[in-house]
Amino acid sequence: MKAWRASILYFPAPAQAVLETDGLLVVGPDAGGRQVVQAIGSYSALAPRFPDLDITHLPGRIIAPGFVDMHIHYPQLDVIGSPADGLLPWLENYTFPHEKRFSAQEYSAQTATFFIAELLRHGVTTALTFSTSHPESVNALFAEAQKNELRLMTGKCLMDQNSPAGVRDETGQSLADTEALIKRWHGVGRLGYAITPRFVPSCSEAQLRGAGELAAKYADVWIQSHVAENHDEIAWVRKLYPEARSYLSVYEQFGLLRPRAVYAHCIHIDDEDRALMHGTGTAAAVSPTSNLFLGSGFFDYQAAERTGFLYGLASDVGGGTSFSPFHTMLAAYYVGREGQTKSGVSLKPQQLWWQHTAGAARALGLESVVGNLLPGCEADFVVLNPQVTPLLARKTAQANSLDELLFALIVLGDDRVVERTVISQAKLATSP
Repeated sequence: MKAWRASILYFPAPAQAVLETDGLLVVGPDAGGRQVVQAIGSYSALAPRFPDLDITHLPGRIIAPGFVDMHIHYPQLDVIGSPADGLLPWLENYTFPHEKRFSAQEYSAQTATFFIAELLRHGVTTALTFSTSHPESVNALFAEAQKNELRLMTGKCLMDQNSPAGVRDETGQSLADTEALIKRWHGVGRLGYAITPRFVPSCSEAQLRGAGELAAKYADVWIQSHVAENHDEIAWVRKLYPEARSYLSVYEQFGLLRPRAVYAHCIHIDDEDRALMHGTGTAAAVSPTSNLFLGSGFFDYQAAERTGFLYGLASDVGGGTSFSPFHTMLAAYYVGREGQTKSGVSLKPQQLWWQHTAGAARALGLESVVGNLLPGCEADFVVLNPQVTPLLARKTAQANSLDELLFALIVLGDDRVVERTVISQAKLATSP
C-alpha cells in the first residue's frame, strides 16, 4: 500500500465537500487487484493504524479527486480556437474538413497521444470522448488510453447523411463497425464503449434504429450524442421529424434514452424533456465554454435542479475553449449567473467542483468508482498547488472558508495548478 499526506478534498455527500487540512490518503489493491482508496481521514487518526507505510508528505498541497469530463472531442484538438458564426458554419468550415484526416491510423495515433497527455496535464482522469466516423480513430484513442491506464469511453461517430464525403459513413457498415468495436474494446481494463450518433440530422432513421438496437443488445455500454444546442439545429430536426414532440423525443423514439446515455448541451429543452431525461436516467453534459463561444445559449441550472435529472460538466473541446476544468467551472458559474433568458443562480463553489468530479461520475453511472476519494473508489487524484502563481498564493492565503479557497482556485486556476496527476495504478504524470 501507499499513502499521501496533504490537505485532502473529498465529497461525503452530493455537492458537499470536506477538506482534511492535515489528511492521509491510503491506497492499496482491492480483491480484484485494482488500486483503490483504503482509508481517508486526518493524519493523526489514521497514521497509527498504518505504522509501516511509506508516506509521501506534500506540505502546502491539496489532493483532490481526478476530474471527470463528460463530453470532449479528441479529433477537434486542432479545431479549438477556430472562429465561426455559430455551430453549423463552424462544423462545415472547420470540424468536418479536419476530421477527414483521421482515416489515417498514423495521424489518429499521434493526435491520440497528444490528447491523452493534455487530459492528464489538466488533471482529467476520466473522459467520455467523441472519436470520428473512422474506426482507426477509435482504435488509436483506446490504445493510448489503455497505455496510460486512463478510464475512458469513446466510440465511432455515426453519420450517414447530411455530412461531407470523407466523414460520411454507410449505414450497414457503420453499425457492423460499431458492434465489432464494442466486442474488441468494451470492458477491457478501464475502457468502455459509447454508441455515438453524432446528432439527429447526421443520422438516417435506419442508422438511429440500428444504434438503438445495439444499445438494447449491449445494455452496459454508453450512448453519447448532442441535443438542443442551437436554434438552427433544432429547426433542422423539426423539418426532418415534423411529428416529433421535441428534438429529444427523436432519440426516445429509437431507444436511445437510458442510464449511461449522455447528451451534450440540453439548452433549449422544456420541462417535459427534463422529465423524460429524469424518467429514463439520461444525463446532460453541460458544456459552458462551448456554449458561450458559439453563442448557443445558457443551460438552465434552476430548471435542472427542479426536475431532478442527472448532469455534470464537460469541456467540449474543440467548441469548448479549454481543457482546463478550472476554466470550465468558471464558465459554468457565468452561465448560472445569466438571468435574462432564464432564472439566474449563483452556483456554490462546492457544487461547481462536484459537477466536474463526483457529480459527473454519478451522471455517467460511475458513482463510487471515480470522481471521489471515499474508500473503495479507484485511486485517481490530482495534486494541486494553490501557491503556484503570486496572485493565487496571495488570494488563497486569505481564504477563511472552504468555499473561498475553492472559488479562488476556480477563478484564478489553470493547468499550472495541477502539479501531478495520479491514476489508478499509482503511476505519476507530472505537469511540465
